[in-house]
Amino acid sequence: MSSLVHGPMTADAAVAPPAVNANAAITIEEGTGKILYGKNADQLMGIASMTKMMNEYLISEAVANGKLKWDDKVKISDYAYEISQDRSLSNVPLRRGEEYSVEELYQAIAIYSANGAAIAVAEKMAGSEAKFVDMMNKKADDLKLGEHQFVNATGLNNSDLKGKFSVGSATDENKMTARGMAKLAQHIIQDYPDVLKTSSIAKKKFREGTSDQIDMTNWNWLLPGLIYARAGVDGLKTGTTDYAGQCLTATAVQDGMRVITVVMHANGGTSAHDKTRFNETNKMLDYAFNNFKVMEVRKADTAVKETIAVNKGKEDSVNLITKDAVKIVVPKTTTEPKLVEKVMLDEKTIDAPVKKDTKVGIMTVQLKDGDTLGYVDGKKTDTINVVTKDNVDEANWFMLMLYSIGDFFTGIWNYVVDGISGWFK
Repeated sequence: MSSLVHGPMTADAAVAPPAVNANAAITIEEGTGKILYGKNADQLMGIASMTKMMNEYLISEAVANGKLKWDDKVKISDYAYEISQDRSLSNVPLRRGEEYSVEELYQAIAIYSANGAAIAVAEKMAGSEAKFVDMMNKKADDLKLGEHQFVNATGLNNSDLKGKFSVGSATDENKMTARGMAKLAQHIIQDYPDVLKTSSIAKKKFREGTSDQIDMTNWNWLLPGLIYARAGVDGLKTGTTDYAGQCLTATAVQDGMRVITVVMHANGGTSAHDKTRFNETNKMLDYAFNNFKVMEVRKADTAVKETIAVNKGKEDSVNLITKDAVKIVVPKTTTEPKLVEKVMLDEKTIDAPVKKDTKVGIMTVQLKDGDTLGYVDGKKTDTINVVTKDNVDEANWFMLMLYSIGDFFTGIWNYVVDGISGWFK
């Protein structure tokens, strides 16, 4: 499998990238998807409870689509109950047959990585964990997350599921790549940003004021208010199993730039929940924030040199502009970046009438000094849509008639030329 080169993003980035002590890792800028650092980022590995980012995505999607409501009631099955009673796993104890709201179970999943709660919501949404696993794998395909394997709703090893696993073998676990995890994080943040309101909660009481009340402390100890607090961190999810090791997908904002990091199987720790994954994450966050920034290099509606021909229009051609502003990640010391821009049109001509803002192609933009890492979605350059600047009406009937006459005689001429050419073959 390919591995990302963990070198500088560009030749201008003089500071050496960090030595991240993990089996795989990646750092991206969230808005553009620009990769700033990578190590074995396309290697399929265990993700443990980082799995629950997919649960959060599917729950948020179902609520947004009206298929689920935050105050819907979830009845606890024997299976969800049994898993929830195992305090050697991360759990909030649930009562068999009791009803809980989707929202309180979702919070237990996102904050406390509650495994029984994850199973309960999966059964609510899909009817069974196995069918929910199908949803997880399909969504991973839809989001183009790359190579993946989901076998349960929790991220636990199937051997921890009390003999009730329904997909895969007794020792299977969920797997993804670091790149895939970063893409999933990017989708969550961009598609359902309210997820961060929950993932940023450091401490919360489950079922506060009842006999079932339990204190939940977020396992992401980089959150402000916790043991390794770092300003700007507001998500996303830890994961730990013997197979996956210490894992963490984190996100933080500093100076207006949001960064996403993924650490998979952090090494060098002495226990399953020491500071190792947080130290390695801090290395990548420091590197990103100390050395890079997002710069707008083209404003929206900026003209491009190329034009596109208009067929049977009042004008022969129409000017083109970039639809949106172009922002790219550059070394922090950059003031006037040197760019390589290339316009690629979908067709050479466009038929009248032409409406303003019609997409006719794309422009690729990249730093002139080169870039070995590319973007999290696999692109090597930033891409922006190119659209028509103005409306172009269809020519009047007289001009259309002249066009038709011209086309007629052009056809005759081509016929004669082709015939004469055939005499000499």
